[in-house]
Amino acid sequence: MSDPTAPFSELASGSLHRAFPVLSQKLDLRSQFGAIRADLDTIEERIKFQVQEFDPGIAGYISYALESSGKRIRPALVLLTARATGEATPHHLDLAVVVELVHLATLVHDDIMDGATKRRGRPTAVAKWGAELSVLLGDCLFCHALKLSCQFPDAAISRKIAEASNEVCSGEILQTQRRFDLKLSIPEYIKIISMKTGALFRVSTELSGALNHLRPEEVTALRNYGDHLGIAYQIYDDCLDLVGTEGSTGKTVGTDLAKGKLTLPLLHILAQANEPERERLHEIILHGTQENRTELLAQVVERGGLKNAVRRIQGYLDQAVAALQVLPKSKYRDTLESLPRAVGEHVAKLG
Repeated sequence: MSDPTAPFSELASGSLHRAFPVLSQKLDLRSQFGAIRADLDTIEERIKFQVQEFDPGIAGYISYALESSGKRIRPALVLLTARATGEATPHHLDLAVVVELVHLATLVHDDIMDGATKRRGRPTAVAKWGAELSVLLGDCLFCHALKLSCQFPDAAISRKIAEASNEVCSGEILQTQRRFDLKLSIPEYIKIISMKTGALFRVSTELSGALNHLRPEEVTALRNYGDHLGIAYQIYDDCLDLVGTEGSTGKTVGTDLAKGKLTLPLLHILAQANEPERERLHEIILHGTQENRTELLAQVVERGGLKNAVRRIQGYLDQAVAALQVLPKSKYRDTLESLPRAVGEHVAKLG
């Protein structure tokens, strides 16, 4: 058995060879959505209908971006929260569509920045049409979502959606700004993913509760639920770039370290490294070969970076479940509680 305390200096020579744990099974939360299946079918049709709102000359591009076999987690959060706190009104359906459109716009832009060729098992927009057209495609989706959000009778809802959209983009800028930055701390990493992923999760649950006129403390609890679930989900997604397969993720894997994106498992190891080790790690991250990076990630696994990430995921998931205790018991609250538990059971396979 190899020595997990072997010095990082050995990585440069490629002398270490590890076996990665592999998470080949997909996390599919759609099995939890039975109670709102009819609502989600309605949302799916409404999302596809949005193609008609665009110029016919670009309808094919829009249709390709919208007709993905996405998990629709954010619309599901809107609808489950609506049902758990009262009823799903037409405004809730509008909110679900808007939030998903914002999410889809971010995916188009993410794939451009990451140079990803696959998303959900299909070629990405950038792989099909190039960066220039794909940037504009993402912009169109963003603008259309914000146009739809202006139709809410309460301007505060529209403002919150715009703020969340801004926060997602700001988080992406901060993440891009901090690529290859070994001074990135774990709290800073958590802040970034709370912005880029947590923002749309929490606006889905927070605004859904607000549309049902809940008390402020209940809306805050739902906001916290969405935030904790979103952070946990993003840490999990970051771990997949280390231990996933293209079959389990539906997208290109292994790109994070090559692009200088420092995720929680690696940050855990960096926090433990002394200054000479950090210098050697910096050299590998900046100038190392693919073999060097593979060896480095294997060391991250052996030194407990992955297990630490799993523990943190479980902590955020526990907080998400605890936040729901302010809601009355119902099958919809049970489903909201089942989502973090399903994520927890899945990531436990990595621990």
